[in-house]
Amino acid sequence: MLHVSCFMIIDTHAHLNFSAYKNDADEVIKKTLAGGVFVINVGSQYSTSARAVEYAKKYDGLYAAVGIHPLHLQAQKFSYHDPDEIEEVEIETAGEVFQKEKYLELAKNSKVVAIGEVGLDYHHFEFEDNIEDLKNKQKEIFLEFIKLANVVEKPIMIHCWGVKSRQELDHARTDAYDDLYEILEKNPVEKKGVIHSFVGSFKTAKKFIELGYLIGLNGIVTYGISYDKLIREVDLKDIVLETDCPYLTPVPKKGERNEPMYVKYVAEKIAEVKGISVEEVEKITTKNAQELFRI
Repeated sequence: MLHVSCFMIIDTHAHLNFSAYKNDADEVIKKTLAGGVFVINVGSQYSTSARAVEYAKKYDGLYAAVGIHPLHLQAQKFSYHDPDEIEEVEIETAGEVFQKEKYLELAKNSKVVAIGEVGLDYHHFEFEDNIEDLKNKQKEIFLEFIKLANVVEKPIMIHCWGVKSRQELDHARTDAYDDLYEILEKNPVEKKGVIHSFVGSFKTAKKFIELGYLIGLNGIVTYGISYDKLIREVDLKDIVLETDCPYLTPVPKKGERNEPMYVKYVAEKIAEVKGISVEEVEKITTKNAQELFRI
């Protein structure tokens, strides 16, 4: 196992177990740890969850989260495209079936610090889809992972992405954040967790914070001033930093493959908006992550 002596910051949500790093994952991990950044590597289905655990076993400073991303519950093919990225990414999902015992075995590993990413995704619904069936399937599996998180006494890492437009909201009837809040309120996660890649309003964030959850901020907040109000109003004690790499590369590295080292740009943006030092942002968000994930 590679050992590192100290760190200053934690990327709480990365995907170094994805195919974007198939040729250089170990190189990126070693560089990241040597640079003082610890990482939680997050699974999106069984194969990437198992890979996250295997990587975590090899490196001191690298941890894992295991789960099924809601999009992997449906067999489909869709494009992930950010206009500022180098290229469009084709993502194909097979429609994974939740296997409780297999995930329980992974989740028991001491390097697994969270269950995730799991949750709700209404962003990729098509008008020909049976929306209610898809929503119910996502909710059903999310509830299974809440139970798993409580069994292994670990926090949960929640993906929540809403609809794209008012028209789609009418079609889906409710937004994902509304449904998520209702589920978490009625089905408490004992060790709480993170609302990953949060893109809602402060009013919405406040509701989750009051339930005991932290807000995960990543490169999205560097794309302009759209999230400055959210950054100003959410207390630093309620924030953790993340990259969601290889996606959502922050400015000024936009257009490159995202990496955990780029989490520093998220810290810089938060520091700038709040009018405080980067060191304070790193110190407090790292403490938040340490306490939540018991790192």
